Amino acid sequence: MQRRVVAFYQDEEQHWAARLDCGHGQHVRHDPPWTVREWVTTEEGRAVRIGSVMECKLCDEEPKKPT
Repeated sequence: MQRRVVAFYQDEEQHWAARLDCGHGQHVRHDPPWTVREWVTTEEGRAVRIGSVMECKLCDEEPKKPT
């Protein structure tokens, strides 16, 4: 499910993660050559991504409520 990024924070291992508008967190590591996200290494790079959308894997995994 697509969710908006509202902030960034560092986890207990100092890896960057996005706080999503649903309240969940999603890691946004810069781990070349597997994952290249140089933007996450600077405050300016992270600031530009506020308001962008990401897939929230936890929202996708939550059981659907009956209607």
